[in-house]
Amino acid sequence: MATSAHGEIGATCGNQQVWRVTRCITPARSAWLLTTALLLSACATNPSSTSDTESTASTTTDAETEGPTTSDQTTEATSPSTGVPTTASETSSDTTSPTTTSPTEEPTQTAGPDVEPAPTIVEPYTPNDMPVVNPERGPYRFVVINQGPDLAAIRNEGISLVYSYVRLDDYREQPISESLLADVQAGLDAAREAGIKVVLRFAYNEGPYPDSEPDAPLEWVYQHIDQVSELLTANEDVLAVVQAGFIGAWGEWHTSTNNLLDHKQEILTALLTAMPATRMTQIRYPVYKQEMFGAPLAADEAYSGSARARVGHHNDCFLASDTDFGTYPEGQIEQWKQFVEDDTHFLVMGGETCNPNPPRSECATALIEFSRFHYSFINIDFHPEVVAAWQQDGCYGEIYNRLGYRFELTAVERAVQARPGGHHRLVIELDNTGWAAPFNPRALEVVLSGPGGSWRADIDIDPRTWTAGQHHVIAGTLYLPTEAVAGSYSLALALPDPTPSLRDRSEYAIAFTNTTWSAGLNLLGTVELDDAAPGSAEEGQAFWFDLD
Repeated sequence: MATSAHGEIGATCGNQQVWRVTRCITPARSAWLLTTALLLSACATNPSSTSDTESTASTTTDAETEGPTTSDQTTEATSPSTGVPTTASETSSDTTSPTTTSPTEEPTQTAGPDVEPAPTIVEPYTPNDMPVVNPERGPYRFVVINQGPDLAAIRNEGISLVYSYVRLDDYREQPISESLLADVQAGLDAAREAGIKVVLRFAYNEGPYPDSEPDAPLEWVYQHIDQVSELLTANEDVLAVVQAGFIGAWGEWHTSTNNLLDHKQEILTALLTAMPATRMTQIRYPVYKQEMFGAPLAADEAYSGSARARVGHHNDCFLASDTDFGTYPEGQIEQWKQFVEDDTHFLVMGGETCNPNPPRSECATALIEFSRFHYSFINIDFHPEVVAAWQQDGCYGEIYNRLGYRFELTAVERAVQARPGGHHRLVIELDNTGWAAPFNPRALEVVLSGPGGSWRADIDIDPRTWTAGQHHVIAGTLYLPTEAVAGSYSLALALPDPTPSLRDRSEYAIAFTNTTWSAGLNLLGTVELDDAAPGSAEEGQAFWFDLD
């Protein structure tokens, strides 16, 4: 087989050479080298493969959808220095548009024995450093949710997450008042309106250490957990995570005045039962996770709904000392760091700093440990000196970008012309350059929008499995609806929030860093549907995606 400066020369057809795409993999990402395609109809092609599993699809009409059909949409992002959302047009030169094949290049195609897929092209995408406001990740602000904080102003900073105590000091030996519960509900309603999610913790005091104010007797802790169950269930959509709380100073599971740590597993079980089954909790000390559940969470148990798979970590003295003020037992620091590193591959991790401790609290170590422990969020209100040092030393922009997940497309294979009722190969390749994967359930859909309406098809992949620092591939066959009228249609990838109240809210959908973002959709390009287009067509075909 011959080679060229651009790739490999494949087979020959008569005296014509057929060029093919050569894919090069590097440790950082996959790069695509596109070569000129001279495909002749006389050349043999390979049948495309399909699986036995179909994805479900939904359809709406033009009157029910605002799906994009033009190319002048914008990509929403945020300035790392100011936090203010910014936009970049699809035609911007700073990598918001994918690199496409030249007008002279023709697409490749495969053919089956009875049906012929539409031809496809491969488009490489270029990464960028643009900050993006995405749900359930990033820097967070501290608020008191039951006291009417200005959550819209926080969202306008480019922040999508807040943390709040719910203080139960007045209710240590009596039921929580209906007025307090109503105030918390009002705060969560305001978060929903503002496009914010909430990290919530119930506590009976605000320390101090070592002479803390009291927590509550065990019987009242159980009653209070039972009381807040309805509140937690009703607000599943805007709760990012509910921290374990309740025990000791600040609800951090130390300095209990009622010996509640003797009953920590029973209290935790009660809280997990009271919470929505889709949500995780976090505990302060890794030794307690190991005492209650043993070894770190394994991949085969991740996202199973078991108690072990719902208990993550928060470190509220990140980088504060060699032990992070007791997070890791003295003399066993590396052992417990390894435990947290292994456990947080599949669990939520976040927290705050509590003490300036240079050089450990400065950028060099911060970036290493954010990555090692898979941080999804950090408090930027405390400790202010530590956060200011990150800003002054120039790493705050990277922290903003890489907390949690950060999805970048690397290449897309798709059709540019097809027939209604036809089908084509669809391959979407991406990197997660963030420090963690999403930790809450997330829908994944391919969307077709145009003059005939809008269709959505589920993709049977869990985005929580898109682990940090890895390359991920969505590959299969996209079947186009017979009922679609001829015209220009946008093809998009959507990752909406799965809860019904937020499913159509673009603020709660996940945006890729280098696609055009429009109304909650990551646009992949345009496909022209025409009865005269290449490929075959089937009568009565629905819109669906058949994953390899």
